Amino acid sequence: MKSLKKNIWRLAMLIGLLILAACGSSEEDTSNGEEKINVVTTIAQIGEPLSVIGGEHVNVESLMGPSVDPHLYNPTQSDISKVDSADVIFYNGLNLEVNMVDVFDSIGTEKPVLAIGDTLSEEQLLEDEEGAVDPHIWFDIDLWESALNAAVEELKEYAPEHADDFEANKQAYFEELDSLRESAEKLEEIPEKQRVLVTAHDAFGYFGNQHDMEVVGLQGLSTEGEIGVSDINETIALIEEYEVPAIFVESSVNQDSINAVIEGASSNGVDVELGGELFSDAMGEEGTDEGTYIGMYQHNIDTIHEALTR
Repeated sequence: MKSLKKNIWRLAMLIGLLILAACGSSEEDTSNGEEKINVVTTIAQIGEPLSVIGGEHVNVESLMGPSVDPHLYNPTQSDISKVDSADVIFYNGLNLEVNMVDVFDSIGTEKPVLAIGDTLSEEQLLEDEEGAVDPHIWFDIDLWESALNAAVEELKEYAPEHADDFEANKQAYFEELDSLRESAEKLEEIPEKQRVLVTAHDAFGYFGNQHDMEVVGLQGLSTEGEIGVSDINETIALIEEYEVPAIFVESSVNQDSINAVIEGASSNGVDVELGGELFSDAMGEEGTDEGTYIGMYQHNIDTIHEALTR
């Protein structure tokens, strides 16, 4: 029944999209070649860097804001309208925005739509024990740079007259990513036995892979998964074995599971603290440092370092 309802909902979204597309196609094109390129992205991890790289030539809007979980997100009629009016659309792919794939497949026949995660090779991607691909590629700075590069190439193809500006801005932005890589070296100061990152769901696999940390998520790659008592008990046992001083909540995930681990550990005589809040599937508020990709990543580095080096 749940699957049937989801399919009906998706069909309704597609019908709405086709209606909007039909209306849009009947309108006269008033573009004079000087208007900004209207770019729509799903997550801000894509949108914010592209707003910097696109500069004065683009207007970027991300559908999913702070604290929004893309695994569970269902597009609204307003989202469909924004997608329909976009010139170029970018999304992560790799089954992150699972409820929007049908919409993107449909509108991709009318305008440029790119899943930037799909531009990476299979050898670069992580999988869980069941073979599901980990979509959280923005936590590997090198992979994210490659994915963003694919987006920039799409923008160049759409607006070749601005290609030189896009390339220059991209190179400047990627130099800033180099400084982020240097900052991440502080994570090496975490004692080897305590290099265990425990979070609400398994969003930090690429982060752990790049920074040599073991990652434990109470839920799987998607927040649709359920957490059982056995998951909590196994995590408590791991915390005790490795003497992990702190575990972390995520801004876009309910905190109850992490609180249950802390309470369960305390009942077993194991002392573990709440290390702070990390940004995983969503960034911070627009206008703050954490509302940028670099600031969000830096916040996570600083929070993890401080909590695990106690």
